[in-house]
Amino acid sequence: MVLPLQAGDTVTRPTMWQISHIGEVVFYYLAALTIAVLIWGVYRRFDRYAQGDEDWFERMDDLGGRIREASKIVFTNQKQFDRDLYGGLMHSFIMWGFLTLLIGTTILAIDMDFLEKGGKLLTGQSFSIFNGDFYLSYSLVMDFMGLLFVVGIGMALYRRYVVRNERLRGPNSSLEDHLFIWSLFLLGVGGFVTEAIRILGTSATRDVSFETVSFVGWFLKDVFVAAGITPQMATAAYPAIWWSHALLAFAFIAAIPYAKPFHMISSFANVVTRDEKAGKRLPGIPADLDADTGAESMDSFSWKEILDQDACTKCGRCTSVCPANASGRNLSPRDVILDLKNYREQVESGGEEKTIVGDSDDAVIQAETMESCMACMACMDACPVEIEHLKTFTRLNRQLTDEGEIQPSLQDVFQNVMQKGNTFGNSQRNRGDWTEDLEFDVADAREEDVEFLWYVGDYPSFDDRNKQVAKSLAKLFQEADVDFGILYDDEVYDANDIRRVGEEFLFVEQAATMVENFQNVNFEKIVCTDPHSFNTFKNEYPEVDFAEFADDPMMDFDIEDDDWSPDAGIYHWTQAVEELVDRGKLGLRGTELDYTVTYHDPCHLGRFNDEYEAPRDLIRATGCDLHEMPRNRDDSFCCGGGGGGLWMEMDEEEKPSEERLREALEDTEAGNAVEKFVVACPMCMTMYEDGRKTGNFEDDIEIVDVAELLVEAVESDGVSAGAAAGGESAPADD
Repeated sequence: MVLPLQAGDTVTRPTMWQISHIGEVVFYYLAALTIAVLIWGVYRRFDRYAQGDEDWFERMDDLGGRIREASKIVFTNQKQFDRDLYGGLMHSFIMWGFLTLLIGTTILAIDMDFLEKGGKLLTGQSFSIFNGDFYLSYSLVMDFMGLLFVVGIGMALYRRYVVRNERLRGPNSSLEDHLFIWSLFLLGVGGFVTEAIRILGTSATRDVSFETVSFVGWFLKDVFVAAGITPQMATAAYPAIWWSHALLAFAFIAAIPYAKPFHMISSFANVVTRDEKAGKRLPGIPADLDADTGAESMDSFSWKEILDQDACTKCGRCTSVCPANASGRNLSPRDVILDLKNYREQVESGGEEKTIVGDSDDAVIQAETMESCMACMACMDACPVEIEHLKTFTRLNRQLTDEGEIQPSLQDVFQNVMQKGNTFGNSQRNRGDWTEDLEFDVADAREEDVEFLWYVGDYPSFDDRNKQVAKSLAKLFQEADVDFGILYDDEVYDANDIRRVGEEFLFVEQAATMVENFQNVNFEKIVCTDPHSFNTFKNEYPEVDFAEFADDPMMDFDIEDDDWSPDAGIYHWTQAVEELVDRGKLGLRGTELDYTVTYHDPCHLGRFNDEYEAPRDLIRATGCDLHEMPRNRDDSFCCGGGGGGLWMEMDEEEKPSEERLREALEDTEAGNAVEKFVVACPMCMTMYEDGRKTGNFEDDIEIVDVAELLVEAVESDGVSAGAAAGGESAPADD
């Protein structure tokens, strides 16, 4: 008969119960060996990063601040919850459960190895905190968090094997993915089984009623009793169960640097070293024409790009949001990163070297794959571990450009830019011809000072459909009595997209020309029609070290400052006009139009630069009934024109623009009542006008720019915006 717990009896549990002294020695030997293997493996990994090329951007400045911000991102699981509540909860349960079990095991090791054994060795008396209220609290927390851990693993198993989520599968799926998830499951369940058997076994000789605080272990103990297992049977079985759990734990820890579990370390390191402007700005290249700027070998990649490869968890979130992949193009952002990782590991193991990117069948990455990328940055926005796909993709594109393995249509664009300064190949003298149809003159900013220096861009200057947008915007500036002007034939292509398809030297040449022309005129603000221009002026031109290229005979420019960082603000036109509307300069009352509309967020305005509200505020200011697309703001679906897509011929089942228009008419709350599909980007205008025709939507919906809606609103009832702004009922000017 077991006596009840008496006053003064210790509330604790036996450690290393039923384990012999020889067993303890073996255990500590294996523990030391496991830790040594872990440390050596982690060292080898980080030593490999140290051998990688230096990264273009500073990654270790303000390290303390970086670690704090990374901890916030990782421990709140904020990226996992984005677009996926189930996945966010699953990962939170697994991560917090695992960390709690790790901390609990560490506390037990400190108490057992340092306080008890170390204290007895040094003072002749052992110490322990592993009793009483501390032990009870410890047991409750460990069981609760251990249960969350098992539930999280169960959710992962359900998603992988029952739901069979497609984004978890692909050519880079392997046995290690299954071993990883099942080893975690066995560790979690095995810990509870070990606990239950211990409680049942020790119940034969002591009162264990306090162990009810370990509610999961106690429940399993009752299950074992109901199954006919006696305390004596549990006592006999315990060593084998304990050793199986310990050996699995040792194997898992030792494998961390060599397999998928390493993402627990590499992912955190990747978040710490992230570039907050990744994608919206790209690394430059040395002025040396012989420099390796592409991907001739894996030695070409920077240490951060190698870390990106190791940080990938194969979750497939990037591929699931990729518009190119959704359109049937040969691009999976996840598999590009993993293919590079696998090839790197093969080469490091003595494998045969191959062409990294090209048209050959044995190339690691096919040229067609890189041509498919729209540079929309959806993959990076979705990635929970901050992998900078676009940086790697640009390197691969530079290699293709260096090798001349690009589509003829893209080569034509490069030639047009080099010879004419614009992507259309038209004479620069005709760049301002669209202004001739206006009833007023547009100032030449080269001859007079202006408040708004308006960078019109290629498509609004040369494309007939986008010329209408340029005229509408000019009317808005004129009606609001804004002092604005343009550069006419001194304006050249901003080069945002040709940079993203790999033509870096041409990007620098165009950037230098534009910066030189900007410095030759006086203005207060640069206002851009195109979000692509807005992004590159704001985020990329300031990064170019023009002095480095000063001695290049191909670079004919004279820039006053080595680095361009204008004091003037750089605005997308919707931001500038929103301010005018707020000041009452356009006389809008918010009741002028009654269209039912939806709005498409341009990638370079939204995801790249976090501007979501200005276009929406302007649409609402016209009185239109705005209905949001299901995929909006940072979840917006690319039109297909970015990253050179505007100039390439692609074989795809359904164009991204067609899918987006279908979504507008079928998936918005208003459904087919939507009359106008509103854009704020010339490339989007071009792509959606094309998709409207090829998708047979011409009778269903109209493509309009925000500027065109505004002009229609200010011209409604025959009241000019200028008159309204100056009338008695108009708000006073600031």
